[in-house]
Amino acid sequence: MLTFPHYKQQDQMDCGPTCLRIIGKHYGRALSIQRLRALCFVNKRGVNLLAISEAAEKIGFRTQGVKITLNLLKEAELPCILHWRQNHYVVLYKIKGDKFYISDPVQGLIVSDEEAFTKNWFSHRDFQNGVALLISPSPQFYQQEDDKVRLSWFSIFRYFYDYKRLVIQLLIGLGIGTLLSLVTPFLTQAIVDIGVNTRNINFVYLILIAQVMLFIGSTSVNFIRSWILLHISTRVNISILTDFLIKLMKLPISYFESKTTGDIMQRMNDQQRIETFLTGTTLSTLFSLINLFVFTVILVYYDAVIFTVSLISTVVYVGWIALFLNRRRDLNYKQFDNSSSNQNNIVELVSGIQEIKLNNCEQQKRWGWEHIQAKLFKYKVQNLALNQYQQGGTLFINQAKNIIITFLSVKAVVNGEITLGGMMAIQYIVGQVSNPIDQLLGFVQSYQDAKISLERLNDVHELEDEESVDKEWIYNLPEIKTIAIKNLDFRYPGAGNDLVLENINLIIPHGKTTAIVGMSGSGKTTLLKLLLRFYEPEKGDIKVNETHLNQISFKTWRNACGTVMQDGFIFSDTIENNIAVGDEMPDKEKLAMAIKTANLDDYISELPFGLHTKIGSGASGLSQGQKQRLLIARAVYKNPDYLFFDEATNALDANNERVIMDNFNDFFFGRTVVIVAHRLSTVSNADNIIVMDKGKIIEQGTHQQLAALKGEYYGLVKNQLELGV
Repeated sequence: MLTFPHYKQQDQMDCGPTCLRIIGKHYGRALSIQRLRALCFVNKRGVNLLAISEAAEKIGFRTQGVKITLNLLKEAELPCILHWRQNHYVVLYKIKGDKFYISDPVQGLIVSDEEAFTKNWFSHRDFQNGVALLISPSPQFYQQEDDKVRLSWFSIFRYFYDYKRLVIQLLIGLGIGTLLSLVTPFLTQAIVDIGVNTRNINFVYLILIAQVMLFIGSTSVNFIRSWILLHISTRVNISILTDFLIKLMKLPISYFESKTTGDIMQRMNDQQRIETFLTGTTLSTLFSLINLFVFTVILVYYDAVIFTVSLISTVVYVGWIALFLNRRRDLNYKQFDNSSSNQNNIVELVSGIQEIKLNNCEQQKRWGWEHIQAKLFKYKVQNLALNQYQQGGTLFINQAKNIIITFLSVKAVVNGEITLGGMMAIQYIVGQVSNPIDQLLGFVQSYQDAKISLERLNDVHELEDEESVDKEWIYNLPEIKTIAIKNLDFRYPGAGNDLVLENINLIIPHGKTTAIVGMSGSGKTTLLKLLLRFYEPEKGDIKVNETHLNQISFKTWRNACGTVMQDGFIFSDTIENNIAVGDEMPDKEKLAMAIKTANLDDYISELPFGLHTKIGSGASGLSQGQKQRLLIARAVYKNPDYLFFDEATNALDANNERVIMDNFNDFFFGRTVVIVAHRLSTVSNADNIIVMDKGKIIEQGTHQQLAALKGEYYGLVKNQLELGV
């Protein structure tokens, strides 16, 4: 194998699975990144080495996680996976002298000297050892079949089928443009050979008029082609993005829990890159290739020797450009990393200015920014030097070609082999042959980027919908809405994660209020998320009456649930639309009841536009208490059968909390309510209080019963409620 295989990571947290994919390819197997992500349990925090090790063993590798010295690493079997810069994973595939050859999912194939290598690999606390995952294939690895990695260009091209008439018109326009440009060198030759040599000014006038008409025709064709291209690209772009959003909104909530916002936004930008590639780069390259073929044939017709010189110079030109591609790519990656760091640093400086000034660390933070600027300047210098080397070489090659072709064509004119007009035509044709080469090089790069974008889009489209059409769902809830949890275990996806909930057995009675309390990290919110179907239990059942919760349609269940989560989102819209989310024509009576229950009357009456006052993005302009009351009003407006509150009143002052809790006493009647709370004053009137600790239920009963036990609940509330002790 001449070069080591390489894949770019598709998401910010994909370096671990991508390293496994690279090593799998090295040993001859094509592995799907989607499958490797699932095996590694990738989430927003990325993946740990244990998860990578377990995933590797599931696909047939032998692994050993080690912390070793550089000398021992040089004796280890390669390739192996290294923990890099304390927050990244790379593949080390060769060591030669003091050179270390690395396949980095972000930067590509790079070569590092020993000083830079140890700086990136050694722990910042241990300058003698680094962490590595030694990996080798077992017989089981070769017995498995390759994953089917689909690059469905067909699924993209089908969008163009609806506009096939416009596409045909576009291709006709390309053909006409080629024919018009084909006439130009012959007209140039005719002016010189006939008009000038015979001194026939009328013929010159005729040719000039023809050139003007050709210019008008060519310009008109280009304008029409641009309008057609705009119509096609805009419609295809909207169609691709619409289908992507439809698919995205069908995915389970757990998908969004494991992806960063940047990853999802990147996928939305990917369709733009694909659309630009198909409608811009591909069509212009197609046009250039037609020109290249046509003018090459004409050049051979005029002079085979000049064609040979042009061909050789083109090959040398392409080879010279190719010499710089890898170095340019490495510099682009490094500059991108530093530009990203610079942007993050500036945002941090502006956002954190209050803390910076309060802690007198202005100088330290400024020095950090200056350090990034120094690195950016360094890469700008390197980039400029590379550009000058590349530009100098290309100018030399082009100038040498032009001089040689000029000499040969002049010599041919002197010898009577071609006319003076023929020489001028040749100069024009040579230029037309050279231009497409630059576009072809750009096309290759655009294709690589579009291919990666297509992989990312396919990655989403191939995921299973939250509500699969193959399954028979229940769309009607039982009349008795008691929730029963039996022998439930749950752990968050990821290697080495402990059980968050263990052996949970619980009855949440219909029409009653159940409160869940406990120390932070005891599993309260996790249990609520399981009831809301963010995740599926690892073991055990959740039933509504006698119906399994996982058999009920997601939409049916969510329509029946009113929810206030700790991180509830406020949209950039009016207060009315934020309360009546999803309701085009809000019900005025329900709206008034929701506002009254959430005690928002006084606040809304003070606003200049009342309910029609628009709230800024991210709830800007609202206090935490106002935001929380708005979320409560949203849950009440749904008039649901179930209410799930996660710290729904923790940001409220005592007066607002008391008023809202009094309002809840009426609203909760006949509804099944689950309240998670730290502030225990909000749960003292619950029909049943569940006390959790370390993922287990340790006590339950009414406030009076639990207080009398003087157990864990008593310890939690004695500093908050007056128990007469």
